[in-house]
Amino acid sequence: MHPRKPRLPFANAWFFPAAALYAAVMLPVSVLGMLGLMPTLPGLATPGGHAHEMLFGFALAVVAGYLLGPQPRAITLALLVAWALARIAFLLWPGSLPAILMAGTFAAGLVWRVVPRFLGAAKKWRNQSVAPLVTGLALASTLGGLGASTGAWLRGEALLLLAALMFFMGGRIIAPALAGHAQQQGWRLDARVQPRVEGTVLILLGTALVLGLLPWELPERVGGACLVAAGLLTGMRLLRWRPWRCLNRPDLLVLLAGYAWLAVGLLAMGVPTSLGSPVPSALLHALTVGALGTLTFTVMGRTRLIQRWRDPNARRWIHPFAAFISLAALARIVPALLGAATTGWLLLAAAAWSVAFLALTTLFWHLRGDDRRLDPGD
Repeated sequence: MHPRKPRLPFANAWFFPAAALYAAVMLPVSVLGMLGLMPTLPGLATPGGHAHEMLFGFALAVVAGYLLGPQPRAITLALLVAWALARIAFLLWPGSLPAILMAGTFAAGLVWRVVPRFLGAAKKWRNQSVAPLVTGLALASTLGGLGASTGAWLRGEALLLLAALMFFMGGRIIAPALAGHAQQQGWRLDARVQPRVEGTVLILLGTALVLGLLPWELPERVGGACLVAAGLLTGMRLLRWRPWRCLNRPDLLVLLAGYAWLAVGLLAMGVPTSLGSPVPSALLHALTVGALGTLTFTVMGRTRLIQRWRDPNARRWIHPFAAFISLAALARIVPALLGAATTGWLLLAAAAWSVAFLALTTLFWHLRGDDRRLDPGD
């Protein structure tokens, strides 16, 4: 009888701590630099650089950690080094050839290890949609450091790609978790994945993405209407999950909060676009901070806790810190809409965000020091 082959370590054991620490440090450093309160790195000297690192630095690291799954340690570390070098190159020499080459190296490695798994194993087109989403993000991250106008356009497209990924992957995490909770509580959740809603929203977001490639106003406004419809359907999907029946499960509540931010963010982006108006930058934070921040925070913590103890509430103290991310989003959105002075609110938002991700970094540090119940090498 042959001995069982050792299980490969999960890539998220490396990528999640790196992403959490980078989020905790990068955002406040960026804000303080743009406000002139401290020297800043060239890559973070503008709002465009700040957004670039939120999407292609932080968010793409979380995507990599979640979708790579088990990998040989050498491959995980090689990809992590490529990601780190891409960050250093962009921060010091944004738009340079080294920055583009390192971003492309990491992106190519991510596509190489992730895309074939979804194209080969997934049978339904909705499951296969992960492959083009990751490929699009990889391409946008490679080219996102080019000229200001090109970079802004690519960041907008990347945000839609991330919104689609959050919608799909978030739903696939929330639906079975809520169904399991319902069964434990003695009731049945009939609306789970909701495949028709899922498919419709993916088509709407894909349509908005394609229409955003066209340089004319009418297609752009139609794309905005698609985002509005996608936001309404996302909210409907959320309500059909009956979130009020899991008030005793903080791990589920923070997931649902992130999904609610996703619905709000799609509406905030879609309504002005459908009316032919530019989207106020403050409203974009419903997606980039509220949805992206809350969902990545929650999924990273939940994934590692389940892998270690098979219990997402094994360290319940981490869940309330997700509220700091919602505070950060509100501190960016509400004052701007009211025309209030922004410096103090910007500092509050940066501090709240940093507190949340420093707490998550602390959780990951404790996990590595606790009794190991994962395979050696994780």
